Amino acid sequence: MKTSAFVYPWDVVGDPDAARRIADLGVQQVTLAAAYHSTRALTPRHPHHRIVTAEHAAVLYPADEQRWKGRELAPYAAGDWAPGDAFGEAADALAAAGLDVHTWVVLAHNSRLGADRPDTSVVNAYGDRYPWAPCIAQPATRAYLVDLAAEAATRPGARGTELESLGWYGLAHLHAHDKTAGVGLGDAGQYLMSLCFCPSCRDGYGRHGLDADALAQSVRTALEPVWRGETPDGGWDAVEKLLGAETATATRAFRDATARSLQETAVAAVRDTAPDGFQVLLHADPVSYHCGANAGVDPAHILAVADGVVVPCTGGAGLLGPFAAQGRGVVAANLTVVRGMGGSPGTLAADARAARELGATELRLYHAGLASDADLDAVTEALAEL
Repeated sequence: MKTSAFVYPWDVVGDPDAARRIADLGVQQVTLAAAYHSTRALTPRHPHHRIVTAEHAAVLYPADEQRWKGRELAPYAAGDWAPGDAFGEAADALAAAGLDVHTWVVLAHNSRLGADRPDTSVVNAYGDRYPWAPCIAQPATRAYLVDLAAEAATRPGARGTELESLGWYGLAHLHAHDKTAGVGLGDAGQYLMSLCFCPSCRDGYGRHGLDADALAQSVRTALEPVWRGETPDGGWDAVEKLLGAETATATRAFRDATARSLQETAVAAVRDTAPDGFQVLLHADPVSYHCGANAGVDPAHILAVADGVVVPCTGGAGLLGPFAAQGRGVVAANLTVVRGMGGSPGTLAADARAARELGATELRLYHAGLASDADLDAVTEALAEL
């Protein structure tokens, strides 16, 4: 199975051994971050640092000034964690080691944008803003995300891209010192807490026959038992029970249509910019009302739009089935191989076989830069066995 390892530019730049070390794992490809959110990352083998702090979401290459001149929203430049064309420097080194380079582009996840422009953020039914979650129903935000996808995905030398968070982002978010797990929300509570009530979304609900004020009140009423400790049972059935089937269906219709049209437009923009044969994959979840880095999608729709999907499989490969059932496109199983982050590199060979049996055609390994030497040794052994 074709296998790609996720990598940050700072894992490679300044480390003359990094590219060869990654190639020696037995992977054929790297998925290299070109636009990424804020993070604090370990670099266990780098000769000059052990911790990299990316203070805000940024592009990891010099943005095209002409493309963004006069625009309402534009990408942020990286600081000293990825100066200059860090992506390009890392990509050249990786390609010289014989690896195919694909870009890794994070889109609707940007806390810096939410801090500087609060009006761009998702607003929940209580009026709380989610600065990490740009609302994808807003025209200016959509235009920004489409152009960012086209620019960041098609960096020189890249042979494909993987677009992350190309859809709704909601409440769920790995945040510094996060304290949101005190009440069990379940799938239904997460959905209700992720519904947006910014002006664009309020208009969207209206186009689907809903009064936004009444909907917000219904959401708050539905959540009252949750705050008392009653976690809703089930997934979409629970949402329909809490909101009423007709209302729930209307909210989902608006949100699904909004995400689908953005995905279609962004993928088309990437293809218009990219060379022939350029591969476009989305990080995806087969349940369309789910939010987050793995955007909720309809499998049949997304595999008619993109060349394939990258599917989270750490802890089980059950999400592969709805995509594999479509019988087309790349279905890449994403497996964490960092033990300290819940991964299991020691069972990678068995996990990969299980994923293949469920329809995976490729593997993605998260993350070559973050893993310990022992984790990478286990990956090398597993890939040699496969």
